Amino acid sequence: VLAPPAWPGLALLGAGAALAFAPAIGGLPLAAYGAVAALLFGGVALVPAVVHALLALLPTPRTALPLLALQRARYQRRTATAAVAGVVASLALSVALTVMVTSFRDAVSAWLDTVLPADLYARSAASPDAGDQAWLAPGFVAAAARLPGVQRVAASRVTSLQLAPDRPAVTLIARDLAHPDRALPLLDVPLAPAPGEVRVYVSEAMVSLYGTRVGQDIALPLGSAPLHARVLGVWRDYARQFGAVAIDATAYRRLTGDARVNDLAIWLAPGATAAEVQARLRALLPDPAMLDLASTGELRALSLRIFDRSFAVTYYLQAVAIAIGLVGIAASLSAQVLARRKEFGLLAHLGLTRGQVVAIVAGEGAAWMAAGTLVGLLLGIAVSLVLVFVVNPQSFHWTMPLVLPALRLALLCGAVFGAGVATAAFGARRAAGRSAVLSVKEDW
Repeated sequence: VLAPPAWPGLALLGAGAALAFAPAIGGLPLAAYGAVAALLFGGVALVPAVVHALLALLPTPRTALPLLALQRARYQRRTATAAVAGVVASLALSVALTVMVTSFRDAVSAWLDTVLPADLYARSAASPDAGDQAWLAPGFVAAAARLPGVQRVAASRVTSLQLAPDRPAVTLIARDLAHPDRALPLLDVPLAPAPGEVRVYVSEAMVSLYGTRVGQDIALPLGSAPLHARVLGVWRDYARQFGAVAIDATAYRRLTGDARVNDLAIWLAPGATAAEVQARLRALLPDPAMLDLASTGELRALSLRIFDRSFAVTYYLQAVAIAIGLVGIAASLSAQVLARRKEFGLLAHLGLTRGQVVAIVAGEGAAWMAAGTLVGLLLGIAVSLVLVFVVNPQSFHWTMPLVLPALRLALLCGAVFGAGVATAAFGARRAAGRSAVLSVKEDW
């Protein structure tokens, strides 16, 4: 049996790989979307070649039913494209979304572990823009550090900077950066500061939007004259899409004279409870409503809850995509089964029961679905690479490590394979249920 040509599918896969390395167009990952489309079409085009390669590895059965199923699957493999194309595309998209969402959630969880090291957090403003109208006095910070149950307090100043008139403001964070690798989720080992220089650390969005690089000087519009600082490192920030700059709080106060703070990180003493410390902190202010308080557990749970709600729709989209793919294979196999009524009648005259005929069709469907599931899985992983390493950085200006949830992907592929085989068997039952005499009579 001649192998079907694989070059069209391979050419599309090559085009998809090339498009994945193209830059964003107008700030949008249009080339990356083209890469995803090329990969999907290339994977579907490769289904006949994959079916041929997989079936060639199988030994020829010695019993009649497996032999009939295998031989027809081999000689009619071109029909596998029409039968499982929808399943390949839907499974690939489901795998890609699963990998992307899992990778993002794991990255956010690890990021929260770094940016929320304290036990309790307090803030005076809900956003950096409001930080210039609502802040905590230095005396409040000192009083909070002396409260019973408080082991240590770290104060931060959060404000906005307008670096470019045609872009949203970036966030400036002045905090203790004596150990930047502990205070920030840095992507790499930071540069060592030179004596007397002002050091800052920028988020990934600053690199994408402003072209900021490690070792480069940056001008910050603080006061009447721009403040020049050197970028010593890049850190990951999933909270601020338009960029953030972190500067040491001591240097910030010395250079600007701004001693205001609007964020507190509080470490509790052994035996102290968050509720007790929160009540004592509120008692220091004339209006307790001026202070927003939350424990690390609450902030973490809230952040992940928001994340899960934001991506809940992807799970419904996966279910819809799989359902559409199964409907496609049901329609294709049903049409093929109806066209084979005479063949089924002949098999019935030869002594095959209805169950054996259904088993033959299910075996053919299993061979095609195995190839489709394998192509869909590999294709989905390839698409997830584009989503994680190209679409996300170009769209949101942040990166994340790739995480492959092996168990979840195995369950997804197993469910799709089982549903596809069951769909093929169900479609065969109706045609095989006709009288053998009526099926063959059309040839008389």
